[in-house]
This record gives sequence, C-alpha cells and structure tokens, in this order.
Amino acid sequence: MNILKKRLSSFELKDVSLYGYEADCFKLEIKYLLSLNENRLLRGFCDIAEISCDSPLYGGWETSAIQGHTMGHYLTALSQAYASAGDVRLLTKIRRILSVLGKCQNKESGYLAAIPEEHYIKLEKGDISDTWVPWYSMHKILSGLISAYELTSEADALEIASRLGDWVYSRTSAWTPEIQKTVLNIEYGGMNDCLYRLYSHTKSPNHLSAAHAFDELPLFEALYRNEDILDGKHANTTIPKFLGALRRYLVLGKGEEFYLEAAANFWNTVTENHTYATGGNSEWEHFGKSRILDAERTECNCETCNTYNMLKLTRELFAVTGDKKYADYYETAFINAILSSQNPETGMTTYFQPMATGFFKVYSTPFDHFWCCTGSGMESFTKLGDSIYFKDSSSVYVLRYTDSEVNIDGSFCLKQKFTDGLTPSVKLTVYGNADKDILLRVPHWCTKAPVITLNGETSVYSESNGFIRLSASWNDGDEINCQFFTEIKIHRMPDNENAVAFSYGQYLLSADLGKSNMNTGVTGVNVTIPLADKNESGEILIEGCIEDWLKNISDNLIPVDGNLEFELKNADRKLIFTPHFRQHKNRYGIYFRIKN
Repeated sequence: MNILKKRLSSFELKDVSLYGYEADCFKLEIKYLLSLNENRLLRGFCDIAEISCDSPLYGGWETSAIQGHTMGHYLTALSQAYASAGDVRLLTKIRRILSVLGKCQNKESGYLAAIPEEHYIKLEKGDISDTWVPWYSMHKILSGLISAYELTSEADALEIASRLGDWVYSRTSAWTPEIQKTVLNIEYGGMNDCLYRLYSHTKSPNHLSAAHAFDELPLFEALYRNEDILDGKHANTTIPKFLGALRRYLVLGKGEEFYLEAAANFWNTVTENHTYATGGNSEWEHFGKSRILDAERTECNCETCNTYNMLKLTRELFAVTGDKKYADYYETAFINAILSSQNPETGMTTYFQPMATGFFKVYSTPFDHFWCCTGSGMESFTKLGDSIYFKDSSSVYVLRYTDSEVNIDGSFCLKQKFTDGLTPSVKLTVYGNADKDILLRVPHWCTKAPVITLNGETSVYSESNGFIRLSASWNDGDEINCQFFTEIKIHRMPDNENAVAFSYGQYLLSADLGKSNMNTGVTGVNVTIPLADKNESGEILIEGCIEDWLKNISDNLIPVDGNLEFELKNADRKLIFTPHFRQHKNRYGIYFRIKN
C-alpha cells in the first residue's frame, strides 16, 4: 500500500477566528465550562489523596467507578478554549485544577486518579467486580494534563503528567503477555495515543515503553491486511487504538509505516463498511456486520464519542497524506454529526443519534449526567477552528467552508464568508501581502466545476487531487469568489437499496416528524434515549417505478422559496426536509424506505 506522506500543518487555535453559527456554538460551550465548579470535579481526587474538600461530587457518572474522566475532558476543553479565546477566567480554572491535582498526586508512585489504585491491580487479575474501565478514565486524565501543557505552556501540567506516566510504566513493565491481554480486553481509551504524546515531550524511554504496551498488534495486523474484523467490537474502544497507532508513526517516523497503514486501512474500513450518511457509526456502541446498516437502525445509533474520535483520526491522516477524501469525510461528519450533536439553545450534547425513523435527539443535562459524550462534547466545541485551514511552507489549504478568519503569518490573513443556499458560494478576502498559493477544496458534492473570480474577473485555474490552486502575489484587499454547484444526492443503504437518505451540498437532510409523545427511557448506565412513536412507519409510498422516482429526485424533492428547505412531492406523505444539524426539537426522519 502506497500512502503519500505530505506532512501538512494545522494552524494554532489562536490564529483562527470563528463567526456566525459556529461562533455561537463556541460561546455556548464557554458558558457551560464556566458554569461548572472545578472543585466538585476534583472531589474524587481529593478523597483518594485524603485531602479535605468541602465541595460535593457531581452526580451521574461522576459518582460511579468511571469518576474522574470528566475532569480530564474538562481540562482539555478549558485548555482548548483558552488557546482559542485567551479568556483569563479559563486560565484561572486551569491553574486551580493543576494546583489541586499536584497536591493529590502520590509523591512516591506518581499515581493520580479519582478511583483507588486497587482497581488497576484487580483488573490485572481479571477481577472487574467493582470497577468499570479504569484505564479509560486514566487516558482522559493524562490527555487533559498533556493538553494543558501543550496549549497553555503551564510547566506543572507536564511535570504531573510525566510522573503519572512513570506510574503507568511501573505497572506495564511488570505485565506478562497474559496480564497484558487481560488488561487490553477492557476499554482503555487512547492510552497508547496519550503516552506517545507524552513521550514526544519528555523523551523518556519509559514513557515510550508504556505507550507500546497498549498497542494491540494482532488488531493492527488484521487491519494492515485489510481484514474487516470489526463485527461485534465496541466502536469507541476500537477507534482510539488506531489513533494511538497513528500517533506512534507521527512521533517516531521512519520505520513505523506499518502503524500508519494500519490506521489508514482501519479508517477506510469504517467509512466504507460501517458508516451512516451523517458520518457516524455503530449501534448500541458496537460495530455490526460489514455493510449491514439498514438492519441496524435503532434509537441507539451513532455514539457521538465515536465521531469525535473518527474526526481526530481523520484530521491527522489528512495532515500526513493531503488526501482530499479525508477532508470530505471531515466536512460531512463535522456538520451532520458533531454540529448536529449540540442543542443550540442550551449547549448540551447528545450521546446517541438515532438513525431509525421517527426518533429524536436527547441531550445531557448540565450537572447530572456527565456521560462520556458530555466530555467529548466539551472538547469538540472548544476546538471548532482546528481543521478549517492547513498549510505547508508555500501554501494555505482551505478545507472547510464556514465564516472564519485565519492569521497566516502575522502579516497575511484570509477572511472567509460562506453563503448558504441552493448555489452555495464562498468569498475570501486577503489582508496583507504575500506570495503563497491558496488551495481550495473542491467538495465531493459538487456536480460541476466551480466558477472562480479574482477581484471580479473570471479566473482560469488548475485543479489537482481535488484542490483548486490559485497562485498569485496577493495584495491587501484582493477578493476570491468561488461559486459551487450542487443538487439533491441520494444515499442508499448497502443492505437495502430502497432505504435512502437525501443531502444537498454539505448538508444531510432530515424530515420534521412533529412532537408527538416525546417520551424518553434509559439504557446502559443512566443514558437517556428517546422512545418510539408507534405510528411512524418509516416509509414513503410512491406510484410507479422506484428507480425512476429516485432517478428524477429533483422533481420529487422541491426547494421551497429558494431556501434550503425541500418539500416531498409525488408521494403519500407531506414532508419538509431541512439540514439535519438544525433539527433539535422534533422527531425526525433521515432514512426512509421507499415502497410502491
């Protein structure tokens, strides 16, 4: 397998400004982060260290055997938000957390957690009677510390993380192959990923050794051979393992291509065989049989953490390869699964995103749930600017089209204005002067060549590998306008070609199915899920040939008043389809089975 290794770089969060809808999403997340009492998230750590703390624990998962995981997410989110906005209130919280964690860390062993160390010892013996996923929680804590160091330069964060890494090494170095297999059989997040990150800063051979102890070579070897062995595997357990594989390559480089290719093959397998039109995957947190998707549509599809981790993997694979397919997937999943996961009124996020027709989105509550997806939601909405633009020594790549601005080198900026509509367009305004190529991604949803104008004059451009390359000596005030062309696209299920979804441009569409009986239930560990509307069939009945009806979809799904709103025609139901990421209050239908 040949993988082009391009090595593009992303911009720092402080160099990208957001406007419009995504800026509002960011503000909601900041409001939520500031509303949380860090002392309540630190209480479990203080209890283990036998340090007095007057603040009670939060409820939900934070009173379970996974407690402490939210603190890790929270520290990462605070650090990303501070790196993006520079709000000193966030830095104050970060420093307070680091101060308390430093006091809670065992001075001799380096152990730091909100659960007793005995959980790790018992797990090594195969006893999980009173624990859950201790290494998963450890991954979130260690990642939060590393993120705090990388994004705020707080030296205490790296010191605490390094000592905690030493504790991890003290455990892993004593593992026999049998103990390693026992431990790695229980979800451990991205322990290899965060330890390779730690090693990149400390260069400690012990941290490198500990990272490799969490590499599941039999799994990597199977995907390296392009074997789809994902059926039955817990998705959010599996995806971070390949983030770790890719991180090993990114940190160690030449000679580690096996890990890059295993990660790339895994990505291909997931996106080609296990992914819905939103970009999400899984049913009740697990991968199913290859290319069996319609049969797996329920109220518990597409755990949001899975998409969060798939996007992390996608982002790094794009940076390594420059392959446009990664940017196309990133756009799809980011808009239709991540933006779609946040309630734009409250800022709360989803756990599952149902693919079965007639269900609705259920969001966490601010202080009671603390699901894994609550934590990854904190992270997703504090790094919204991290994958819009990329660069190399001579070029700037525009990957996502959204209202934003990027400071390229202090004297050269690009400001982007994206215009929604039936013929979407983007305007880029240059500030400053520079001799750099600007590369614009040609989206996968384009139906014909975009029209480019430079300062009002139509431009002839070159396109290579899915990117429009514009080469010029840019001057202050130069304007680039790009007009895209698109139409309704049909997404068919591999196991039922008459089960279809529709998209227009970058937006997956869903139909508003009303608000009847918006009742909820519970699954798993206190995860709230929507209950079914028994009157919803999930079908669209048409007259005549199904293939002809779908072939002529532009006559059967008609724009309303020139807006991104489409009315269903020539069918038994009156439905209005709109961009799914804006569907928050109602039951919805993404996929429908077309029948005659």
